[in-house]
This record gives sequence, C-alpha cells and structure tokens, in this order.
Amino acid sequence: MQRLELADRDIRRKRPPALAFLLRMATLRRLARVISLLALDFAGLALAIFTALVLKAAVLGEVQARPALHETERILPFVYLLTALLFARSGLYAERTLRPGLSRIVGSLFQVAFVALLFAVVNGEHFSSYYLFYGSLAFAIFYISSWRALYEQITAVLLRAAGLQRRAVLVGRGKHIGEVAHALSDAPHSPIEVVGFLSPTPLPANGVLPLGSLEDLEGVLDSARIDEVIIADPDFPKDDAVELVDQCHRRGIRVRLAPSTMEILIHRAEFIPGQSVPLFELGPPVFEGVDFALKRTFDVVGSTLLLVLLSPLLLAITLAVRVTSRGPVLYSSIRRGIGQRPFACLKFRTMRTDAEESQADLEELNEASGALFKIRDDPRLTTVGRRLRRFSLDELPQLVNVLRGDMSLVGPRPLPERDYEMLEDWHRKRYLVLPGITGLWQVSGRSELDFDDLVHLDFIYLERWSLALDLTILLKTIPAVFSRRGAY
Repeated sequence: MQRLELADRDIRRKRPPALAFLLRMATLRRLARVISLLALDFAGLALAIFTALVLKAAVLGEVQARPALHETERILPFVYLLTALLFARSGLYAERTLRPGLSRIVGSLFQVAFVALLFAVVNGEHFSSYYLFYGSLAFAIFYISSWRALYEQITAVLLRAAGLQRRAVLVGRGKHIGEVAHALSDAPHSPIEVVGFLSPTPLPANGVLPLGSLEDLEGVLDSARIDEVIIADPDFPKDDAVELVDQCHRRGIRVRLAPSTMEILIHRAEFIPGQSVPLFELGPPVFEGVDFALKRTFDVVGSTLLLVLLSPLLLAITLAVRVTSRGPVLYSSIRRGIGQRPFACLKFRTMRTDAEESQADLEELNEASGALFKIRDDPRLTTVGRRLRRFSLDELPQLVNVLRGDMSLVGPRPLPERDYEMLEDWHRKRYLVLPGITGLWQVSGRSELDFDDLVHLDFIYLERWSLALDLTILLKTIPAVFSRRGAY
C-alpha cells in the first residue's frame, strides 16, 4: 500500500506542476521579468530620493517626512522614466543570461543623474547645493543593485525548482570545451546543464562526456532532449557552423557562442547575475512579435507613400510598355517567398512574350555564377525593357506585392523558379523571411558579386536586421540604381 502511494505521488517529480506550468510559458515569464524589474527599480529609485531628502532634513534639524514625500512625488515621474529608458538601452531588462551586472547599473545611474541635473539647470531651477543629485545617486546605487542581486538569487532558485535548467551540448575542439563546461557548472543556480560535447576530433575535454563527432549531431539532438547548442571553439570551421546553426534552428533549438578563454577571464571580473560565462545567442533569422509588427508597419506605410509619389512615373512606364511592344504591361513571375511558398511577383514586362520558352537556348550565354541567370545583352529584351532594367524600374510594381503581404520593402531578393531549383540546401535559409524589393545585394555590387557572396549578404541582413538598417538600405538603393552598377 505504501509503495502504491509513492508511485501515485511520483517521487521523481521535483517541482509543483502548477509552478512548472506557469514558468514554462515564455511570454508570461518575459512579461513577469520586465514588470518585476521595473517595479523593483521604481521602488529603489523612490526610496533613494526619499532617503536623500530625509537625510538632508535631519542634518538641518528639520526631520519631517511629509515634505520629503511630496518632493519625491514631484521628482520621481521624470527620473523614473529616464531611468527605465536608459536601463532598457543598457539591456538591464533582458533575460537573465544576457543581463549585465553592477558596473552597467552604476554607469546607467550616473547617466540618469547627469541628464536630470542638466535638465534642471536648463529648466531654470536653482539649488542651494547639488546634494539631491549625488545623494540620490548614492542611495539609488545601493538600493537598486542590492535589490537586483537579491532578485537574481530568488528567481534563480524558483526557476531551478520549476525544472527550467536547460540541457546543453558543447561543440568544438581542444581544451576550451572543458574550461567553458566547468565555468558553467561553477555558477550558483546555473540555468545550464552541460550534457556532453561533440567534436570533429576525438580529444579529451577535462571530464566532459564525449557524445561523438559532428556527424552525430542530429541523433544527439533527437535523443538527448537538448535545449541549446553552445559553440565553444573560437576556431570552429565556418562552413560547419552554418550547417550546425541551420540544423538546430529547424528543430527549434537555441544556438549560442561561448567567448575565448581570455574573454571568459575578463568577464569574470564583473558580476553577471545568474551566469559566469557570457553567452551570445544566435537567434533564428525570423521577424516575429514586435519586430514583425514594426517591419510590416514600415512596409505598408512606405509602399503606400511610394505608390502615391511615383504614380506619374508608373503611369508613364505603363504607356511606354503598352505602345512599344505587344503583350501585357505587367509580367507575373512565379517566385518563392517566406517558407519557400510560391507567389506571383509583379514586374513591368521588359521582354518579348516568348521569353520563357527561349531561355533554355540561351543557357550557354549565362554570365552569372551559381543559381543566377544573367546576360548583359539579353536578346529577348525590348527597347523600353532594356532601359527599365538598367535603372531597375521594372521592379516598381512589387510595391503592390508589399501591400499584399507577399514581399517586404527590404529583404532577400526573390529568385525565379529556374534559379530556385538550382539552390543548395544552405542557401534556403534566406526563405525564412519575406523577400524584398531591394536588399544588401542591390547596395553592395548587385550582379557583379559571386552568387555565394550574395547569399552571405542575405545572411548578414537576417542576423543584423533593424528598422534603421532597412532605411539605410532604401536610401543607398537610390544612388546604386542611378549609378547602374552591376545592373543588367
């Protein structure tokens, strides 16, 4: 009977199921993290200002809490907003493994005090002394850093109790694997459990369990319940890294980079809560959540404005194509979009209506490398079409594709079916996002670049995307088009 009760209770379960369920919800955890840290900073800042004011009143022999409280309420909204913005800019609301420590908190609070002082002076406020600023700064450093350190310890215990320790595999060669593994295990309440390592060569790794070679990666990921892969080798081959990242992302597994041994020693000099080894995440190149909303809003607003502004030019091109050659004004080319799904990519027609049927006869004249097909003096081009191609004006109808949601203003260029069929597997990572009217191809040499170089430019864009980068590419596209560099 006693044995049955133990079995029903399941003694292997190390956490309350309700707690585990809540903490496994990633969005809820992020929201709880940001709100709790904002509340913690608010309380620390309010108490710091209040303490500084009460201490000053005590020195002057006027200990009254109510005036200090009213002054704190007057000052706090502006100072707190400034603190929250600067803390966010410094990554102090990021996830625990990426959140910086004491030095960044101190630096950000110094910036808050400086900006607040500058604002007060410019606003014409007068002070008998500047004690309020450096007094509040000192107390804020004490309260916020202390409370955040306590927060890190408490949340680490809760996360560990909820079973959120992530199972990781190290990948690389040499003794660096052992150093990274031991540094991770030395961290109190470490969120990472090192399962073992994979290496191209069978080298010992200071007691870390060998799991095989890189060829065994798929089997290890499928059988060992791995949550993330850490590349712990500063000289890891680039080609192997691209393939490894692709395999992991297809399975929804996080990939991170461990720094070199010297970087580990440097970062150990700074307290980083919850993690003794700084790990830099290689996120999957997809735009989702807020990023997708920002990019999509930018696309819709930008394409609408461009269609309105360029409407006279679009009308002129329509008339020119209609008058100078037989056939439709627009050409619908089937291309692959996000998720490799086909869509109708719109262009002004620049070739004869039988252009597709005659392409096979022109393959030997192809001047481009890899999967691309380009001929500098393509005999299928019409007179107007040649000029449109020279300035990339034939691409303007794709603004409609952007409004439809098939494309983005900026992104990897969609390829014709003929080119798509010739892609290698590693090239297809570019189809994880919406294709674009323009991209790094267009501002970095266009058709003069080798095809593999063009794909690498796509990867760089995917990993470094921001609205600022999109705007920069759009602005650089204008001189690239007018210079006609590499366009044919």
